[in-house]
Amino acid sequence: MISVQNISLQYGSRILFKDVNIKFTAGNCYGVIGANGAGKSTFLKILSGELQPNTGEVVIEKNKRMSVLNQDQNAFDNYTVLNTVMQGHNRLVEIIAAKEILYAKPDFNDEDGKILGDLESEFEELDGWNAESNAEQLLNSLKVDKSLYESQMSLLEPKVKVKVLLAQALFGNPDILILDEPTNNLDIKSVAWLQDYLMELDSTVITVSHNRHFLNQVCTHMCDVDFRAINIFAGNYDFWYETSQLILRQQKDQNKKAETRAKELQDFIARFSANASKSRQATSRKKELEKLKIEDIKPSNRRYPFIEFKYEREPGNDILTVENLTKKGYFENLSFSVKKGDKIALLGDRATAISMFFDILMGIESADSGEFKFGKTIIPTYLPLNNNEFFDNCTLNLVQWIGQYSKDNHQEFLRGWLGRMLFSGEEALKQAQVLSGGEKVRCMFARMMLQQGNFLIMDEPTNHLDLESITALNKGLQSFKGTLLFVSHDHELVNTVASRIIELKSGKKVFDRDLSYDEYLETQLL
Repeated sequence: MISVQNISLQYGSRILFKDVNIKFTAGNCYGVIGANGAGKSTFLKILSGELQPNTGEVVIEKNKRMSVLNQDQNAFDNYTVLNTVMQGHNRLVEIIAAKEILYAKPDFNDEDGKILGDLESEFEELDGWNAESNAEQLLNSLKVDKSLYESQMSLLEPKVKVKVLLAQALFGNPDILILDEPTNNLDIKSVAWLQDYLMELDSTVITVSHNRHFLNQVCTHMCDVDFRAINIFAGNYDFWYETSQLILRQQKDQNKKAETRAKELQDFIARFSANASKSRQATSRKKELEKLKIEDIKPSNRRYPFIEFKYEREPGNDILTVENLTKKGYFENLSFSVKKGDKIALLGDRATAISMFFDILMGIESADSGEFKFGKTIIPTYLPLNNNEFFDNCTLNLVQWIGQYSKDNHQEFLRGWLGRMLFSGEEALKQAQVLSGGEKVRCMFARMMLQQGNFLIMDEPTNHLDLESITALNKGLQSFKGTLLFVSHDHELVNTVASRIIELKSGKKVFDRDLSYDEYLETQLL
């Protein structure tokens, strides 16, 4: 167990947390959530001891070992891959080094023998004889090639380094495991393996992640960092979000009787807990939900952008046909037709190929050969991967910026659109060139909504977004009645929005079927 007692942290006049008192217990996985800048990663640093709070303390149960996912990819550049993984268990590494020194002593004496005997006993207790094979097993599970095990970390590609550092954090079955964005840069199979591994772990796991699918799969509790407080709620991310939204709706409807509201919540909890059936971790979550009392649930204070894509012109049956489209170095002989209402997720081993394909559809780039044709009623609207041209060196304030894409230029109307994207009051007068990555994407959504296209093309729309914006986008795309062509690394978004999957490998179409993303994954993981 690890507990936080009266923790407060303040930078100048800005208070991140105040008088926080919470406990994390063994066998549970806690997903730390909060708006950008709320202090999620900072909180993990306090838990790990990397950062000291202004007041309070972190108390770890005696003889419990903590492991942390290292964020510095270059920290172990002078070690081999195998040695880097084993560095995850400091005490074991110390014992190995001490043993080597004693065995090499030319004047080995009885006192040395006693010390060595104690070290050998502790070494055996820590499963030291199997340490190398256990490290290799973790690397193998994460698909790190065996030929790299004795290579220097400095020689590895960043994506491989991430896997090695993850194996380091997991090595030796730590009692407390702290993971900051553990799925970043992991491939589909590695994420699936990690989810299964964590769900069967008896440790206390505390993680920050923007991957909602990951949070839904592994978390028994959500740890909500919101308005200087940190509160823990039973259930995964979807349960926390849906319950919070249900209570907010009930609060707005004051005419409902209390017993009616309570029954609605109880029915929701019962339905949700019935779905928690996979693995020991899910069983634990189910038990927590069954014990949950209505008064334990509180709505979130967080604000969500309002994302809703509507179109003026009803699309006909001719949507888009692509015939033998080729762009040298990107893709070749690409052919498919889009049906009315299709929501197509494009997958591929070359992200640049999909971005180029989208640019060609929008007339930004030209194909080398082949052709494509939109139906006469189709109005395509595009969210490019790179939006710098819309914001760099732009001195317009946001009201003026959004006015470029609106037929109605009344201040009240434009401010209303910006308000949907959480730019209210003085925020609407910020210069476009000073926006953060997430703010730029929200402005691009407002631009797309004003254009009222009936065919949306989106290149990684969740990039730079916080969980609140991703959740709002997800709901907006699910309810969109037109046609959608998109690429995204967000598992939950792809799975809940896409009705069709098209996959490109080495620039060629290798898969095209009407199914969900999870159904597609089943065909790949068999």
